[in-house]
Amino acid sequence: MARPNEEVEALLREYADLIAITGGDAFKQRAYERAARAIGGHPGDVSRLGTKELRDISGVGKSIADKVEEYLRTGHVAALEETRREIPGGVRELMSIPTLGPKKALALYRDLGIASVDELVSAVHEDRLGGLKGFGPKSRENILHGVELMRQAHGRILLGTAVGIAEDVVAGLREATGLKRCAYAGSVRRMRETIGDIDVLAAAPEEEAERIMAAFTGLPQAAEVVMSGRKKTSIRNARGLQLDLRVLPPDSWGAGMLYFTGSQAHNIRVREIAVRKGLKLSEYGLFEAKGGRKLAARTEEEVYRRLGLPWIAPALREDRGEVAAALNGELPELVTERDLRGDLHTHTDLTDGLASAAEMVAEAAARGYAYFAITDHAPELYMQQMTREKILAQREELRRLAERQGRRPRLLHGTELNIGPEGEVDWPGDFLAGFDLCVASVHSHFGLDRKAQTRRLIRACENPYVNIIGHPTTRKIGQRAPIDVDLEAVFAACARTGTAMEINAHPNRLDLKDEHILLARRQGVKFAIDSDAHTVGELGHTRYGVGTAQRGWLTKEDVINAWPLGRLRRFLRAPGRPGR
Repeated sequence: MARPNEEVEALLREYADLIAITGGDAFKQRAYERAARAIGGHPGDVSRLGTKELRDISGVGKSIADKVEEYLRTGHVAALEETRREIPGGVRELMSIPTLGPKKALALYRDLGIASVDELVSAVHEDRLGGLKGFGPKSRENILHGVELMRQAHGRILLGTAVGIAEDVVAGLREATGLKRCAYAGSVRRMRETIGDIDVLAAAPEEEAERIMAAFTGLPQAAEVVMSGRKKTSIRNARGLQLDLRVLPPDSWGAGMLYFTGSQAHNIRVREIAVRKGLKLSEYGLFEAKGGRKLAARTEEEVYRRLGLPWIAPALREDRGEVAAALNGELPELVTERDLRGDLHTHTDLTDGLASAAEMVAEAAARGYAYFAITDHAPELYMQQMTREKILAQREELRRLAERQGRRPRLLHGTELNIGPEGEVDWPGDFLAGFDLCVASVHSHFGLDRKAQTRRLIRACENPYVNIIGHPTTRKIGQRAPIDVDLEAVFAACARTGTAMEINAHPNRLDLKDEHILLARRQGVKFAIDSDAHTVGELGHTRYGVGTAQRGWLTKEDVINAWPLGRLRRFLRAPGRPGR
């Protein structure tokens, strides 16, 4: 996603929150929320669109398009700034706490004079919120959780944002300098779910370093130059994210990529092997410890091989047994984005998506998918107003689309069911039998205790019509804590019932996370890497799900949507599950 899209999305979401907190029209609030999502998911750079193209984006009317253009032209929106002035600064700070919400933030300020996060934490610990309506014991516990999430995320950005920035910087440097070897490393390359800073490497002779550093500090992303040198230069972008560029000799490229990709713990483990062999490993190469002769440096493969190791994929480099597995010839052949044959969890404008079924299917075809599932929400997610009639009409629409589309992708009609507090789902079995597949997800009752949450998920797994548990912990990174659930018990139920666990690829979810994937895989669980796309552009989020799956050591054998359609259908109709 282009960076202006993210800025405009954040702007519109803030305006929607301010409309809510000032008691504005609920329809207007929802309109801005919808437009924010549409622009955030738009595949092109909105800063390059004219008025007509902006208004062609679903959910963007004249008034919103005018505000977007005003922001892109001037850097601010007068109506937003006027609304901001109506809200005390302390309330806006409180609004940044996940789980709190704008109306509760205003109540805290108005009734108790709380105008900062620290004041709120003190008030919770001093039990000063008990008299306020809506601030019971569970609510106070959620506030502390929200503050913890916010502080954990301080100074870090989501993987999807970081990848976009890193790719833009690398492309900009290559264009400006003609560099052939320039790439990002660090935690972005390892596909960590959040990123603190971005490491970029360039290979060039020493005499070229000054010119390359000048090009780096001249990039549009360089709002501030933190430090400048011949070997390393650091800049900050407008959001305060630091980017470090290091220029390496061309014959040290592989050693430098290994060193700066990390993790630190992985590098220590590899250096221990070097020391035992009488060698020294640095960012410049692998050397004999005594004589200093360089033995390997040009490629990562060369360095690893000289140490008696096969190349280790960046996503595995976390010192979680990958070096021992490499020494024993037991590294997995990790699933890749090319291995995915389809997407099993997507939405259209029939519910909360922003693209038609035809548009989503066309993009799936462009991505080369062999099969593609539409899984709009079921009726218990009441704001979507789903009915049997609507979902059956969609089934007919997909049948007609399939006739026009031909054999690829084969269209699967599914639904995303809601897992109720007792593990129940929306529709009865005789109706669910008509779907090709059913994803079941938790969308409410996040505050149930551990026993209740575990029971509801296990019961959903035991439902013979449920094929996939969607975004299993419900977390939103930096926004919403995961539900309290015994995942080992749930994974055991999935393995027993043949229910797949989803790796939801949306960058603000990445749910399951990598540690949970490792645990589930050991129990024999199968997985689905799904985009949960609500726009055409979001279908590309699967790359982040694949990265998370790789961090969980998954192969294509572990991932049901990396299988041929025939095998997938057999999984969906396995013994104990009714035939469709």
